[in-house]
Amino acid sequence: MSGLEKTTVNTNEQEEDHASVTRGIVLGDNIDDVVLRANGHKPELKRQFNWFSALGLGFSITSSWAGYLSCFGQSLQYGGPQTCLLGLVVAFFIQFTITLGLGEIASAFPSTGGQYHFCYILSPDKTKRFAAYVIGWMSMLAWWIVTCSGISLAAVTLSGMVNFFRPEFVATAWQVYLFYVSTAVITIIPVFLSSKRLSWIVQISLFLSLLGVTLFLFIPVGLHKHVNNGSYLVKSGLGNSGWDVGTAWILAISNSMYAFGATDGAIHISEEVAQPGRRVPQVMIMTMFIGIGTALPLFIALMFFMTDLEAVRRSQLPSMELIYQATENRNITVSLISLLLVNYILSLPSQWVACGRIAWAFARDNGVPFPGYFAKVDRRLEFPVRATIVAFFFVLLYGLLYLASTTAFNSIVTSAVLFLNLTYAVPQGILLFQGRKKHLPPRYLNLGIFGYVCNGFSILWIVVLGVLVSMPPSLPVSVQTMNYTSVILVGLFIIILLLWHLDGRNKFEGPHIDWELLKEANTQMLEADRQASSKLKSRLKIEEA
Repeated sequence: MSGLEKTTVNTNEQEEDHASVTRGIVLGDNIDDVVLRANGHKPELKRQFNWFSALGLGFSITSSWAGYLSCFGQSLQYGGPQTCLLGLVVAFFIQFTITLGLGEIASAFPSTGGQYHFCYILSPDKTKRFAAYVIGWMSMLAWWIVTCSGISLAAVTLSGMVNFFRPEFVATAWQVYLFYVSTAVITIIPVFLSSKRLSWIVQISLFLSLLGVTLFLFIPVGLHKHVNNGSYLVKSGLGNSGWDVGTAWILAISNSMYAFGATDGAIHISEEVAQPGRRVPQVMIMTMFIGIGTALPLFIALMFFMTDLEAVRRSQLPSMELIYQATENRNITVSLISLLLVNYILSLPSQWVACGRIAWAFARDNGVPFPGYFAKVDRRLEFPVRATIVAFFFVLLYGLLYLASTTAFNSIVTSAVLFLNLTYAVPQGILLFQGRKKHLPPRYLNLGIFGYVCNGFSILWIVVLGVLVSMPPSLPVSVQTMNYTSVILVGLFIIILLLWHLDGRNKFEGPHIDWELLKEANTQMLEADRQASSKLKSRLKIEEA
């Protein structure tokens, strides 16, 4: 057979395959897998997450009320209860706008790869490989650092509880590191032992988180003996950071954004969720609403019951001191903080899942060294074991920084919010400049003209956030208050650029997108959803009649 004949046969086979897949779409057969293939990948992971378990994973990672209990002390330094509360509200609206814009793109292109996948699809041909490679590494490292942050919260909380009972005890760096390593080991075990039942674990985590915030709210309400005036909660001039009022206010907003970090968690299980184009953005949005709905009432109550602002700011564990002032009962305080520690620990399996999935997705497109090795899915455990183990070892090695410098360690932890938001903003910026109408296929979440607002705001805010996160938390600046974020960010970019020139430029491919199939599949999904909705409305009308 001649080369021309072979080419003709191959072309005909491809057309037949495409036609066969299209017929499958019309018949509603495995439409989620068809969308995935149109996005350039074959289905390899079981779709084990339903809407509720996906929400469990998403919120257990963000867990706004618990996350804010770990960092609100810094907001109190900036401006007292006023910046603690109002900064939280402003941070919500900022992060919600950014998350909404990212959720729309996730609705159009559901993929575990997430932000790097979006960059590759939306960028011009000349820059798509480079843009996707940089954001892929940034996203992967950001998630690994976020997990380090979650583990360190558990370790610091445990050492703070010991200090509460024995004030003379101050944990050394190596003791905190031992807590850190123990937490990492304990929390990754369920990912391996219950790899096929992760949906149950994350649902339990969601339930306990909601139970925890309920107890944190109502127990102090029932036991408090002191109530501040409402004017105290909005009083100005209570900061002690050394910054002027305006600067301190803006810094408090950037600090409060930690309460709404990692809202892209559900994106990285897109290939394990049925109807990801609809459910993933829904989970991202609900995560934000549950976050503000739990964190804000809790902190309003606790600010009302706080009796000594300076004692909270000086405390090794401000959350414990604040609860103790509200309840005035040591045993109840320890019980509630123990529950907080449990919530920190239970949120970590979800973070290990996201860490492993994004590394696996990036390896599948040759984005990491030895991609064939790390892109393998273990057939017995049914998840990317090797990619998850790499994330685990990174976390252990990163924790060693705590032994060298707690200041540097904390700077990198707090910079995780910046790194993640960078990966949220870049694909939105590319989309805005490339043209929304031209590059977005039919999708469940269509923001219309408001999408321009979300995408444009994301670009502007990331510039502001980059400046704020790099500023020292207090004045005057010393070795103890030095902020290393800017140095770390530049260092990471240099490392990523070196990896690009040494490895990525020759190997990284990116997904192969079938635009026609993707548009057709998304259209069919929207039509099927409209028909189902119409039938439900007709049935309800009949029942009412």
